[in-house]
Amino acid sequence: MIECGSLEYAQARIGARHGERLREADWHRIEVLRELRPLLEFARSTALRPWLAGIDADSSVHRLEAALRDRWRTVVGEVASWMPARWRPALAWWSVLPDLAPLQHLARDEEPAAWMRDDDAWRELCASAPEARAARLAGGPLAALAAAWPAPETLAQVWQAEWRRRWPEQRRDTGDMLEHLASVLLDHERRFSVATSGQGWLQRTSLRARLALLLRRATLDPAAAFIHLALCALDLERLRAELVRRVVFARWAVA
Repeated sequence: MIECGSLEYAQARIGARHGERLREADWHRIEVLRELRPLLEFARSTALRPWLAGIDADSSVHRLEAALRDRWRTVVGEVASWMPARWRPALAWWSVLPDLAPLQHLARDEEPAAWMRDDDAWRELCASAPEARAARLAGGPLAALAAAWPAPETLAQVWQAEWRRRWPEQRRDTGDMLEHLASVLLDHERRFSVATSGQGWLQRTSLRARLALLLRRATLDPAAAFIHLALCALDLERLRAELVRRVVFARWAVA
């Protein structure tokens, strides 16, 4: 029997989940559905079903995004539970990825969005005076990201530095694969930051292909868990875009 919390168990679970991911033909079927209700009906017949918990045809953009953030954190926790305990702190750090964009928004001294003022995770930070937010961030669970507050454009690099800090000190020959993944992610972030309008999905498609190749090379390597999460994040981002588009389209149609 394969023991839960071992690399062998994690590899088996990751392989099963990777095999369930939607193919391009499935995504195309989603893309051609113009209304949210039929989109949800079809998506719930696929491996996307768990991502749609708490979302229905009447959901607002803020409600569906909150549900997707919650689901992302559930997925990260699930993947972490498959892995040996020494890898769980590094995996848990991936749960904060949805927080990077709101943090960058605030660090640029932008006015908090309405949903941020209503969200339990952001209410206190948004209620603070702009000049006090960096100190409040430094005293909370996202303290490692406070270093990026004076330079919001460095947030991705600061996040990755903390991720690296959480790697186990002794990694049983996994350094090269993790370093390769880290390099791929940073390269994508740099390319994406200078992409012109219309290039975003091409950049994501390129990243998806690079990650799929890495995953095939990462058998029984701890890096496979992180590669799997990166692919999940791309799928989640794609699903979010399709859902938001339908909600906004419905509003335009009514208007």
